Amino acid sequence: MTQDLLPISRIPRTGLPAHAVVVGDPARAAAVAALLDGAEEVSYHREYRVFSGSWKGLPVTVASHGVGGPGAILLFQELADAGVRTFLRFGTAGAMKPGIGDGDLVIAEAAVRDDGVTQQLLPPEYPAVSSPEAVFALQRAAREADAPHHRGIVWTRAAFQPGLLPLFSYDGAGLAAIEMELSALLVTASLRGLVAGGVLVIDGANADELVDAETTGGYDPHREVVAAGVERGAIVSLEALRLLAEAEEFTA
Repeated sequence: MTQDLLPISRIPRTGLPAHAVVVGDPARAAAVAALLDGAEEVSYHREYRVFSGSWKGLPVTVASHGVGGPGAILLFQELADAGVRTFLRFGTAGAMKPGIGDGDLVIAEAAVRDDGVTQQLLPPEYPAVSSPEAVFALQRAAREADAPHHRGIVWTRAAFQPGLLPLFSYDGAGLAAIEMELSALLVTASLRGLVAGGVLVIDGANADELVDAETTGGYDPHREVVAAGVERGAIVSLEALRLLAEAEEFTA
């Protein structure tokens, strides 16, 4: 019956596992779900593709939220309505400073709220911060997976391509990476008292001084080094969820 489904994503109102990995691409959701035991597709409506299964005994939800904060926040809100309490965003991003290589992971400590949606919900002074336990779980999982990784603040920006307006510069601010959805998740989680964090695979360099289009051929996220990073990141995300659930049981 339609009343048993939430209106935007068409996911069930109840019954989803409380721990979730959220990704942009529906195909990536399927790839992460393929790592689970007993994976089943729960729903697929618009960009919102949702699976459930288990990772080392932990029931897990995997869901895609599409590109950009405005659409993504709708999924985050409905997953929370359906009972998800722990969110890890697993996505891709561009490096913003030297020393962060293609295929490396960036674990987000916080995000700049330039997402195009949360500014219409809350004053700009309200922060977008990861749950500390999510940061530590992701860092531990990355270390155990021997995955090259970094911690830092990321820039969530609504516009993917440059436009006519000058791009506000964060030069000197030490931002690690730029992506499009994380701050929407972190704000949603803070407002609802949920656990949330993010781990991002670097698929290119975005800071002007790092880009050498003549050498690299320009932005290309489909390279082997990025694919290898995505494979590592999927494992890190799922294992971090397990570590978070384990810690919850210990402190309950």
